[in-house]
Amino acid sequence: MEASAHELFAALRDLSFDGVGITRESFGPGETAAHELVAQHARTAGLDVGRDRAGNLVVTLPGRAATEPFLATGSHLDSVPRGGNYDGAAGVIAGLLALASLKRDGIVPPRTVKLYALRGEESAWFGKSWIGAHALFGLLSESDLAQRRQDTGRPLSDYLGEIGADLDAIGARERLLDPASVAAFIEVHIEQGPVLEAKAIPLGVVTAIHGNLRHRRVQCRGEAAHAGATPRELRRDAVLALADLIMRIDAHWARWLEEGRRLVVTHGIIGTDASEHAISRIAGEAIMSVEIRAEDDATLHAFHDLVQREATAVAAARDVSFEFDAPIINPAAPMDARWRKRLSMVCDQAGIAHMSLPSGAGHDAAVFSQVGIPTAMLFIRNQAGSHNPRENMDMSDFVAATRVLREALLTGSVAAQ
Repeated sequence: MEASAHELFAALRDLSFDGVGITRESFGPGETAAHELVAQHARTAGLDVGRDRAGNLVVTLPGRAATEPFLATGSHLDSVPRGGNYDGAAGVIAGLLALASLKRDGIVPPRTVKLYALRGEESAWFGKSWIGAHALFGLLSESDLAQRRQDTGRPLSDYLGEIGADLDAIGARERLLDPASVAAFIEVHIEQGPVLEAKAIPLGVVTAIHGNLRHRRVQCRGEAAHAGATPRELRRDAVLALADLIMRIDAHWARWLEEGRRLVVTHGIIGTDASEHAISRIAGEAIMSVEIRAEDDATLHAFHDLVQREATAVAAARDVSFEFDAPIINPAAPMDARWRKRLSMVCDQAGIAHMSLPSGAGHDAAVFSQVGIPTAMLFIRNQAGSHNPRENMDMSDFVAATRVLREALLTGSVAAQ
């Protein structure tokens, strides 16, 4: 199994290395090539290969009770620009190797097991996360379909059409997959933070996925003026106003953490208009992004309200205005207690050290949880964070996770009978 894993990850890297890191753009040639690579290996292993009406790759190992709800596993194959080779891909490859090993060993599971390689998980390209999963359950809005990819400016609807997705059904918000037909969804993923590595523990059982609320564009409008001729008290400096708002938000964040309220706040984009900014010019406009993540929806929305109030206060104090685009909201998602227990039990039986922990990062699994499907996640220790080229998963940890997944799918299939 380890040799096969090395081969697959090397092949993925070869087709998507950009000279610095890994770029498999959502609904672009990098992601599509990765899907074809997985499909080819699945066919070679004797597994059934198809695509659903949302354009996701679906690999199937038929079970004895073909009419009963099936078990599902999977993740995504797209990446952020100049990212790492394991984010998302680890879950797809783990599922592929688990199903291929069952097929090779002549094991027909009690229930059908399906592997999903879900399209467009990363928000870096359209601002919207988990696109393939959202499309599958009728959760893409008209505004979602109009979101434009950051590198091309073309809307998401164009890309869904190009991969053969049922755009009419998706636009009508039809459920392309009935949640009642899925007995459970289990996602394997690298941990994207340092906890498992710091504690020298190879695997983690996820308790919940934090929700997030994002504004791709917060625009501050002041007044452009000459840098040398305009005194401080007469300036309407958009950059200072934006900086003031950011520092107020940061102060509130620190206070909330002291009070025991768990959240993170990030401004990943900030700048002035490149066609106008100059060293001798007071910026009349500046933009930033805001992302809030929290373990519960009440905290998420309460902090968002606080951001809005501070923007109003800064606007009055500095004689500027703020305009927030429509927020993109992904609710928090608890993991299923029974499946968490099952994953822990399989780890214990195999003698694999593990711990429970929440996921601050978002995942496709959140969508499955939100539509009522019992959902679980298994984290793999990762030595160098994520969303960067240095992602460094130990292959022995990956093999351990794949074996846990295989056993959990089999025992879960029996238990669900």
